[in-house]
Amino acid sequence: MSLFSKQNKEVFCNPLNLDNPIMVQVLGICSALAVTSQLKPAIVMGLAVTVITAFSNVIISLIRNTIPNRIRIIVQLVVVAALVTIVSQVLKAVAYDVSVQLSVYVGLIITNCILMGRLEAFAMTNKPWPSFLDGIGNGLGYAMILVVVGFVRELLGNGSLLGFRVVPQALYAAGYMNNGMMTMPAMALILLGCVIWVHRAYFYKEK
Repeated sequence: MSLFSKQNKEVFCNPLNLDNPIMVQVLGICSALAVTSQLKPAIVMGLAVTVITAFSNVIISLIRNTIPNRIRIIVQLVVVAALVTIVSQVLKAVAYDVSVQLSVYVGLIITNCILMGRLEAFAMTNKPWPSFLDGIGNGLGYAMILVVVGFVRELLGNGSLLGFRVVPQALYAAGYMNNGMMTMPAMALILLGCVIWVHRAYFYKEK
């Protein structure tokens, strides 16, 4: 099978749109609400989940035929926990301030339902390359929603993006005020609901 066959392209592209883990499967909601008050931690969290999902998929796919069925979940958790530990240590070394902002949510990637779902539903029954594409696609699909929500919340809540002020001072002088509610988890839930609503209204219109 070609590395970039039609089937492999669908495996990679579907999670970005028609089978997005957040918008369609409604998975990974907890971390999506918790880390999107600012854009930077949202990007880092999305990249972390993408890397971990991709490589855990590959590892599980490589050893899938040697895993006893009764302990497969334990093996999957061990692989994920090892990768999460590595990613967590790398974050602390190169982006300590972001790792502090993400707090315990990096560690909780171990129990992320998107990740465990892909291992169980895809990596256990497919070869390494399609499993890698599936992990990348689902990770990026998850990251894309985090970035959209984080962008809106930081822009409207703090008037900044990636920590840099983008709303001009003249606008504040004219009476503009940051929307403090955007920094609250409740607004993340409302924004996420709006994104899901728009997506489903566009792609699942009744014929």
